Amino acid sequence: MEKFSKIKSIPAYIPLMNIDTDKIIPKQFLKTIKRSGLGKSLFYEMRFDEKGNPIKGFILDNEPFKSSKILITGKNFGCGSSREHAPWALLDFGIKVIISESFADIFYNNCFKNGILPVIVSEDIVNELKEYSSRKESIEVKLQEQEVVYGNKSFKFKLDSFKKKCLLEGLDDIALSLKKVENINNFESKMSQSKPWL
Repeated sequence: MEKFSKIKSIPAYIPLMNIDTDKIIPKQFLKTIKRSGLGKSLFYEMRFDEKGNPIKGFILDNEPFKSSKILITGKNFGCGSSREHAPWALLDFGIKVIISESFADIFYNNCFKNGILPVIVSEDIVNELKEYSSRKESIEVKLQEQEVVYGNKSFKFKLDSFKKKCLLEGLDDIALSLKKVENINNFESKMSQSKPWL
């Protein structure tokens, strides 16, 4: 997992509430266990018709939002099933930060495990930030400072210290386990000596 520090980007705004994980990445794309290649199918049903032809007007298919690293969206983002393919698809597309009034719990935690920063803000802040999307102006998200900077304004956001550490150091579940490899090896060695029959 890449280390996370600062992200500066023109944000893309999707003004919908209750976007579930099936809307983020539909079930027909869940056959893979690879984290790459899912970005092209992100929000598939909003981007393509039944024949697979592009639907005009979806924000992430238009410049400059094709390259947006920050997504602003409605409350309860990531509800529905717990599929980890949802953050995989967002990250593969290039989204590193999601700003919303609220997130589904499992999706929220899965974001941190995959290098995405979900930021919870008030409705007033969403309304201010979406203007930067409409004007195609950049905002900046600073993880270390837990701060979002836009124009001459900024605000601080709350974040669990352990989740912050994992993002800053690029630690997913596997990397966290590998940090304990010396302890694991010592335990295995002691067990093989004290209980060789196991």
